[in-house]
This record gives sequence, C-alpha cells and structure tokens, in this order.
Amino acid sequence: MPFSYHNGNAPSLGPPQRAIDAAGFGKVAIITGCSSGVGLATTQVFLSHQYEVLGVDIKDIDYAKIDGKDAGRFHFHQGDLMAEGECDAVVRICVAKFGEKIDVLANIAGVMDAFEAADVITDHEWERVMGTNLTVPTRMIRAVLPFMKAKKNGSIVNVASKAAVSGAAAGLAYTTSKHGLLGVTKHTAWRFQGEGIRCNAVLPGSIDTNINDSIEKEHFDETSFAVMKPIWELHNPSGQKPSISALEVANVILFLSSEGARAINGVALPIDKAWGVI
Repeated sequence: MPFSYHNGNAPSLGPPQRAIDAAGFGKVAIITGCSSGVGLATTQVFLSHQYEVLGVDIKDIDYAKIDGKDAGRFHFHQGDLMAEGECDAVVRICVAKFGEKIDVLANIAGVMDAFEAADVITDHEWERVMGTNLTVPTRMIRAVLPFMKAKKNGSIVNVASKAAVSGAAAGLAYTTSKHGLLGVTKHTAWRFQGEGIRCNAVLPGSIDTNINDSIEKEHFDETSFAVMKPIWELHNPSGQKPSISALEVANVILFLSSEGARAINGVALPIDKAWGVI
C-alpha cells in the first residue's frame, strides 16, 4: 500500500508530500530504446511508479513526453549501442547518476528486417539485425550483471517476439535474432537463479509502434512476405491497425520486474491475443 513520510500531526510547511510507490521507489532501471514505442511506454510506466530511469536510444527523446513530476528521476543518454564499448558506458553513466545499484534492465531496442529469406539475405542486413537485436542485449546483460550479483537481486526483461518461437512471422535475420535472444534469456535465468537474478522475455505480436520504420525497404523480399502473409492475416488483417498497444507491453514488463513476479524466471511470455498458439 502506498505510504508517505508526511506527518499529519505536524504543521504543514508546504505542499503535501507525494505518496511513495513501493513498486519502484528507490529502484533503478536501465531501459533501451526509450525514445519511442514500447521503450517510451515502459519509461513512462516505470517513472510513474517512481523508478529512477536511465534511458538510452540512438535517437533523441522528446522531453515533452516525460511527465514533469518525473523528470528529476530520468536521465537520457543518446548513443549507438552497437558502438564498441557503448553498453559498458551506459552502465557507467547510470551508476554515476543513480549510485552503484541496478535493479532492472529492460532490453527493448530493436529493429525489424525486410522479410529477406536465406536465398537473398545480405551480409549488411544480417549484421544490422543480429547486432541490434541479439548482440546489444547480450552486452547490456553482461554489463549490468556485476551490479546485480553484488546485491544478489535483479530483474532482466528482454523484448523478443512471436518470431522467437515461429519461423513464419518475419524474415530470416529477425527470426534468428529473436530465437537467439530467447536462448540468452533461458541461459541467464538458469545460470544466475541462485544469485537472486531473474531473466524473462516477452513475446509481443504486432504492436502499434514505429518499428516498421526500421525496415530497409529497398531490400524488401516480396516473395518471402507473401508466404508469411496468411499467418499475419490471422493476427493483424490488412488495413487494420495492430490491436496491441505499447502500453500493454510496458505493463507486462513492469510486472515481470516487480516483487510480485519473484518466482517467475526464464519464461517466454506471449503478448499477442492468442496468436502464439498457432
């Protein structure tokens, strides 16, 4: 139950203190991809529960989207996590800003491929997608683990996809990167479960975000997409907006990061309105 340091018997010397939210008060989270989509929604949700948040994105953030009352607990770093040493630098910045503890890592930053199949995939597309969707989250996990191990507590949430468990939801590079991220999730969960560290993945379906802007359309594989399209139509019919919101995904990430999910470790949780059963 939320509580407050405000003493009702003492004379008021100013506005009432804001109630403390036990879900996030005193906790620190790193959120990648914080400038838009699920990353932005997760940043907003975590801040609303009084987390201190280090947000990172390759693109600048619109500070108007951060509630003024939460701004003091938010620090933004603009950087390319693919750059050598950048993931370690983000963690150093977080520690310098909020102290030597990291309670939550939300690996959300990602890019979509152009549905390229194995017969047409380019080296550039493979390296771009695998680097952003698999190498970066792994480096981020490596960078935060010393701080989580030191206090024997921590929650890591990786944003995977329906494509993490299906071969019919995306192109080769995206599908492989998300399958790989699920492997990272499971291995990390088991290896560090004895040290109080949890690692889970969420598997969203089609979300109303701007991830399609990351598709390099000049490489779009129409033939491959035509084979995938019947599966997509079962979940997100042509001409209709995705029915899953970024906020719905963010709320699941918040739950998996919470004390209420202490016994949940190593799961791959679909957020797709039953698309995952196909």
